[in-house]
Amino acid sequence: MNYAEALAWLYETQQHGIKLGLDNIHRLLDALGWHGREQRFVHVAGTNGKGSVCAMLDAICRAQGIRTGLFTSPHLVTFRERIRIDGEMISQADVAKGLAKIREFVSDWETHPTFFEITTALALDHFQHEKVDVVALETGMGGRLDSTNIVKPVASVITAIDFDHQAWLGDTLREIAGEKAGIIKLHVPVISVPQHDEATEILRQTAEKQYASIRFVNEPLQKYKIALVGEHQKLNAAVAVAALHESKIEISDSAIRTGLKNVAWPGRFQQINDRVVLDGAHNPSAATRLSATWREIFGDERVTVVLGILKDKDIRAICDALAPISSGFVATPVRSQRSSTAEEVCAAIQNARCKTAANLADALKIAQQRAGKILVTGSLFLIGEALAHFGVVRDDPEIISQ
Repeated sequence: MNYAEALAWLYETQQHGIKLGLDNIHRLLDALGWHGREQRFVHVAGTNGKGSVCAMLDAICRAQGIRTGLFTSPHLVTFRERIRIDGEMISQADVAKGLAKIREFVSDWETHPTFFEITTALALDHFQHEKVDVVALETGMGGRLDSTNIVKPVASVITAIDFDHQAWLGDTLREIAGEKAGIIKLHVPVISVPQHDEATEILRQTAEKQYASIRFVNEPLQKYKIALVGEHQKLNAAVAVAALHESKIEISDSAIRTGLKNVAWPGRFQQINDRVVLDGAHNPSAATRLSATWREIFGDERVTVVLGILKDKDIRAICDALAPISSGFVATPVRSQRSSTAEEVCAAIQNARCKTAANLADALKIAQQRAGKILVTGSLFLIGEALAHFGVVRDDPEIISQ
């Protein structure tokens, strides 16, 4: 099975949907001979910011000379982005070999593992085989029943908790926080950003039950230059540094400085050129943060917003958060079966100009006819399309189906 065939099989598993639980991942990793004793995991959950924190953890550790693994989701352009060692994406050959092995194991399973369970197993097996030391491990959706929760970490990190994925995680912040808090383990230190009162209470209660220390990091890290843009990234950096200290991973001041200066995390307030900015703000709190960051960088300058959103998101709230910085919207579908139509997005926008486009390329043509800057946002899938459109990320040909 070559790389393209392996990915075709993996994407076919999306028909099994999302199934939260740890039975399949236990069974998969047992079959692969995984035990996880040789790696130190920093496990990161939350609604927003967890990818940025993982990228910072990875960059700092690499600057220290530590062999690192990085597991994140979703990918923007290529599946291989999800699994990295020392900053380098997993090879096509290793993806094909790993998925072929997993396919053989699960061929006769009555309960077929999901896309994310298989991807998690592929990553953990790869990290063990390659003798990685420290792994920055991002949860997929929740925490308690997320397939990454198979690990025993050296630190558990909780980034900002807010509303997203309510169909699976619950309709209240208490319920969502309860799922995120599920990564808290016995005697394992917990590091968190400041949270809403309901989430704070749940995190404290869970940590107490697990005899785990918990530290809320309230002050942004101002001491170092950080490559990622926005005040919120300074708080994420403070959390990453605190997690390394709490986990007893020895990191020098020089490594922190170098890592944060060089950290890369595409699609998060990424300026492509003088006119175009990309940011994958895919829920209301992220869109609110994006508006605040826009004002930090560009003041009162208004922007044409190219917007594509998935159906399961709170479209009206995302649009409302972006409206104060917008001079007008261009709505486009996302290259996903879960995409809202451009018409549905425009219908959610109140008191603002909105045009529809058939695809991202057409949306950008419309936006470029207007004066001023262009902000592409609303879905990480759309950001992936934009990175490919502008030639920022080049990749091997592969199936685009997410």
